[in-house]
Amino acid sequence: MLWIAIRMLTGDAQKFYGLLFGIAFSTLLITQQLTIFVNLIERGASGVYNAPEAEIWVMDPVSRTTEVNYAMPSTALDEVRSVKGVEWAVPHLRAPASVRSSTGDLEGVQIVGVDDATLIGLPERLLEANKSILSQPDTVLIDDVGITNLFESGEDPIGQRLELNDQRAIIRGVADAIPSFTSQVTLYTKYSQALNYVPGTRNRLTFVLVGIKDGESAEAVAQAIEDQTGLKAETRAEFAQAGVNFIIENTGIPLNFGITVALGFIVGVAIVGLTFSLFIRDNIKQFGALKAIGVTNRKIAGMVVSQAAMVGSIGYALGVIGTVLFILGFSENPTFKGFYIPWQVPFVSMVAVIVILSLTGWLSLRSVMRTEPAAVFR
Repeated sequence: MLWIAIRMLTGDAQKFYGLLFGIAFSTLLITQQLTIFVNLIERGASGVYNAPEAEIWVMDPVSRTTEVNYAMPSTALDEVRSVKGVEWAVPHLRAPASVRSSTGDLEGVQIVGVDDATLIGLPERLLEANKSILSQPDTVLIDDVGITNLFESGEDPIGQRLELNDQRAIIRGVADAIPSFTSQVTLYTKYSQALNYVPGTRNRLTFVLVGIKDGESAEAVAQAIEDQTGLKAETRAEFAQAGVNFIIENTGIPLNFGITVALGFIVGVAIVGLTFSLFIRDNIKQFGALKAIGVTNRKIAGMVVSQAAMVGSIGYALGVIGTVLFILGFSENPTFKGFYIPWQVPFVSMVAVIVILSLTGWLSLRSVMRTEPAAVFR
């Protein structure tokens, strides 16, 4: 009976390919959009991921993310260092600035000042030069994605002179950094040098990055810092999640992507439902003939389920493969740098496909169950 069901399905090539297209298109749309959505909102935590050594981030109580922050007095650094369980604590500055390139172009950038001695706060890898290059005067490192925003394609950024707040800055290295949510140009330099690049205010210290002693819990040390200093302290995971939550709560991205995913589901139901219904209608006499020779409704239901399973499996595979090819095809584009497909996304797509096939298959199966054996003679 399974062979007969498959032959009935593939016998009508137009409807068979129409069913495959409907499932594949829905899977592609749902998987691709969810993949882009997940990767975009994760960039809200890029500042945390780009400072891998920090186990705890300490900040003013009103600060929310690495981009939405309020500076603290410099004395906060010594207060944090005095807390039990703290192995080391270093200053970290993050502030916006405007840079003028050698060609006169003006661009908004993010200045990141890292500890002068340890350079904690830099991305783990540099694409050009090494971290010690920051010991040279007026040196900044630029993130690799920022190069495309600040310079023309093919232009070498190394040695380029910039003007930052009437101060000279020379690009001497390129950092392999996770782009920010806005893909803004990010310049890394020493903390002492960063103080000269950003507008002067009474408080300049944005964050304190903390490492904990062996045997200590990050959660316990963070709580001790809050109790002793009155500042807000969050673990690496907590602060990264705060960046993601900020984007979800304060932008229209979830709604926009949610609408697209819903449309993919609706289109899948419409195409598959219509095509499957036409397939059943055109083969109603064959089902009637099977009933006339003694095939039970249960076996016929099994045939319809096997047809839906075949179409769903092939269409789902094509949709996921299409998403993989899309990500690979755009992997060189800075906008899609670091994009990956979380395992949960194909799982969600598979559930959507099952729901689509279950809904459309059930509606089509009702007409088959009502078919009388005499239908073959009409």
